[in-house]
Amino acid sequence: MNNVLVKLENVSKNYDKGRTTALNNINLDIKKGSSVSIIGPSGSGKSTLLNLIGALDIPDKGNIKINGQEISEIKDLNQFRRETIGFVFQLHNLIPNITSRENVDLPLYGTGLSAKEMKKRALELLKSVGLDNMVDKKPNVLSGGERQRVAVARALVNKPSIILADEPTGSLDTENGKIILDLLKKHQTELGATLIIVTHDPQIAKQTEKTIKIIDGQIK
Repeated sequence: MNNVLVKLENVSKNYDKGRTTALNNINLDIKKGSSVSIIGPSGSGKSTLLNLIGALDIPDKGNIKINGQEISEIKDLNQFRRETIGFVFQLHNLIPNITSRENVDLPLYGTGLSAKEMKKRALELLKSVGLDNMVDKKPNVLSGGERQRVAVARALVNKPSIILADEPTGSLDTENGKIILDLLKKHQTELGATLIIVTHDPQIAKQTEKTIKIIDGQIK
């Protein structure tokens, strides 16, 4: 039985009209249900790799398959991301003028769920990340750690099969960073999801099953 969820074949990505190589001929298999960290210096191509896996960008060369399906052949990428991917960004990317609960249930619009079910799921997730007393608060009154917990809840609300986290603890202190990582791992286990984390922190990398090191756009 093939248990590869994410497969990259000879993937390259360039920027600045080809003058800057972000990724150079990457080949990579990531198993279903595994936890993987991607490490490497700034500018090495880590975030580019994550964006390609999450269909936020497209490669210049090569193929990317998710669960056997070639991303380039997917007709509705928005729907694919909504149904398959949960994103956690370093700087939260929360919408400032809506509440925590509204930020969390945002990915559920267009899924066919009722407003009642969307609200229920968002409230359950906010409770699971310890923010049931902050559901009606807007991001500007939350601490950095609380905002990142809202971002984690938002990433998980669609019950994704792939959780992508780009430096999710980079702007947090050690205590809040541990809370975020523990939450991601807990929900990964509960969902049976695959967790892929970009990080500079070797201590975080040690807590995943596999570590991929990228230097100058290549896996080392």
